[in-house]
Amino acid sequence: MTVNLRPATSVDAVDGSRVLRRAIVELCYADHGGDPALIAAWIANKTPENWLAWLMQPGASLFVAERSAALVGVGMVDAGGMILLNYVAPEARYRGVSTALLKAMEQASIERGATACRLETTKTARPFYRSRGYAPVVADTPMILAKNLA
Repeated sequence: MTVNLRPATSVDAVDGSRVLRRAIVELCYADHGGDPALIAAWIANKTPENWLAWLMQPGASLFVAERSAALVGVGMVDAGGMILLNYVAPEARYRGVSTALLKAMEQASIERGATACRLETTKTARPFYRSRGYAPVVADTPMILAKNLA
């Protein structure tokens, strides 16, 4: 089954926010350890209201991934190539959704003239990004990664 990527819209706010929250709660245990306070802090801004604000961010691209008409992924990159979101629904993990979103965000960055993409990764996602050419920006900060786009 293929994934369909498209620009996000305001209609996606509820489902997109739900994907973000579920991904954090269900897939990022290595980062939050099940701590309710850490989870609450992390998902606090993953709301339909903030979704609408993200759509209005100048120069940013907010993408959604769909499979069989269900929203299964969310990605966002800002005007300077900073990847802000790349989350998948738990049932879509290891199915190419994050990779497709990442490629779309890299392409959007190239089209805006960025020469690199950067991100702050989680422990959970670090192997994913490293396997796609992202490397630590500074040796003692292994969670800040970048990839040259040229």
